[in-house]
Amino acid sequence: MMSSIAFVGAGPTTLYALKALLRAPVRGVGVTVFEAEAEPGVGSPYRAGWNGPSMLSNIASAEIPPVTETLLAWLQGRADAELRDLGVEAADLSDRTFVPRVALGRYFRDQFERVVDQLRSAGACVDVRAGRRVDDVAIRGEGVELRWSGATGAETGRFDHVVLATGHQWPSKQESRPGYFTSPWPAATLAALPPTKVGVRGSSLTAIDAAIAVAGAHGAFTRGADGRIKYEPAAGTEGLRITLMSRKGLLPEADFYFPLPHPPLTICTPQAIAGVIEAGGVDLLDRAFDLFRREMAAVDPAYVAAVGLQRGDLEAFGEAYFADRMATDPFVWAATNLAEAQANHQTRFTVPWRDALLRLHEVMASITPHLDKVQFDRFSRHLKPVFVDAYGAAPHESVERMLALHRAGKLEVLALGDDHMVDTRRPEGGARLTRRGISRSFPVFIEGTGQRILGAIQFPFLSLIEQGVVRDAGAAQDAESDKVEGARGVEIDDHFSLVADGLTPDRLFCLSLPFILGRHPFAQGLTSSHEMGEIVGRRLAVVAARSAEAAHPPVDRLQAVA
Repeated sequence: MMSSIAFVGAGPTTLYALKALLRAPVRGVGVTVFEAEAEPGVGSPYRAGWNGPSMLSNIASAEIPPVTETLLAWLQGRADAELRDLGVEAADLSDRTFVPRVALGRYFRDQFERVVDQLRSAGACVDVRAGRRVDDVAIRGEGVELRWSGATGAETGRFDHVVLATGHQWPSKQESRPGYFTSPWPAATLAALPPTKVGVRGSSLTAIDAAIAVAGAHGAFTRGADGRIKYEPAAGTEGLRITLMSRKGLLPEADFYFPLPHPPLTICTPQAIAGVIEAGGVDLLDRAFDLFRREMAAVDPAYVAAVGLQRGDLEAFGEAYFADRMATDPFVWAATNLAEAQANHQTRFTVPWRDALLRLHEVMASITPHLDKVQFDRFSRHLKPVFVDAYGAAPHESVERMLALHRAGKLEVLALGDDHMVDTRRPEGGARLTRRGISRSFPVFIEGTGQRILGAIQFPFLSLIEQGVVRDAGAAQDAESDKVEGARGVEIDDHFSLVADGLTPDRLFCLSLPFILGRHPFAQGLTSSHEMGEIVGRRLAVVAARSAEAAHPPVDRLQAVA
């Protein structure tokens, strides 16, 4: 009997896994894709309604791993009318252009359909079940049982291999209490908010998206003859004022130019970090940081000297990295940084230390599963924010819009520090911020800090929790001290297989972002979707090849048996 494979979720990660599966003989292999939404292949970060039409992606075609063709080639093949519908100007297109998120969603939907057609042409039996929400998953004998619901009611089915690729996980109720929003998604809800004082916890891309969704409903962004973006508030919106607030109170820096492909690292290489991991020890993080420091010194000695990186530890570097920005008005810094980034893109100049951080973050991330709680907390508090700042650079137009809102008197950024309190349980709704003895009320308050790490107790499929298949990462080693590190996500191996007693490898994969962020702290973007999908897709390709060989053995084997 041929293998059966089920994917729960039909976003980009599943798409890249399906593409990788094509490398194997798939004739007769059963592939079932479940998607809760009506349109498979899009993914929540790029779905219309979930995102406002003005929300930009922060990744360009040059960085997106192509599926059957690049994003740029696909866009260039669209009619002008379709491009206008997607908010894309044909004259502005290049492989470095940032397009609206909904345009990426349309691209991935089209690519999904093409890959499904390719699988079917290769002989796979593909069943795409859109509008079907998987409600539970359980191990049953030698397979995995799924229970799903849809227009036809509840159904169950058993599969040999299952990939859980449910993506981001936000609270089911966006407005959990009057005026308090636990996430900015879907953005369409924010567009219906009144023009009042709006507080947004966070000041990175997620928070910026929330601000743009609110502001876009009460005014318009226009670009003048001088090329400068201006925000024009609508009549009757005098009460609108948006406050982005975060511990440091910084806006993300503008997207910077870097070469593709990236030049290889020479000191802090994957091989060198693997050696540090193999040696182990309580000083693992510091030894890895020493490799990081030496790489940075080789790439940009002037920057290393300026921030004192050669002399300090990772805590000191974490402070020095942000020090100048924290001492400067965030909008003044944003304007200066934007002008620098635009000039560097124009001349194709790469700032060495910025590019080095971009290359180093994934190499350094490989140490996180091997850190104890104290070292993991050090990494998360002092070094991770540096890397997030580097790869979380914002599209130039997003920064321009923030500056335009500020000039219009509609936006401020507030540094909270560590001594503050936000009360979201007020009878009158919204939230109250208390900081340095001063309180401020926000009739509307939005959580915009992005996806956080979730533990096993929050896993969406109850049976897997009850069966002990899903458990907190670090739970086994912490049993002696009665501590369970739920903030580390769930237990998976290097190939994203869930780890549990008696569970066959490659039976059940977890690619659901909130539950793997502890082990893969930077797995948030499309390059990560590609890497994760490739890893799982290659494993499934091996499974498919074995299944095909067992079902259709070579002629010489048949003769030997006879």
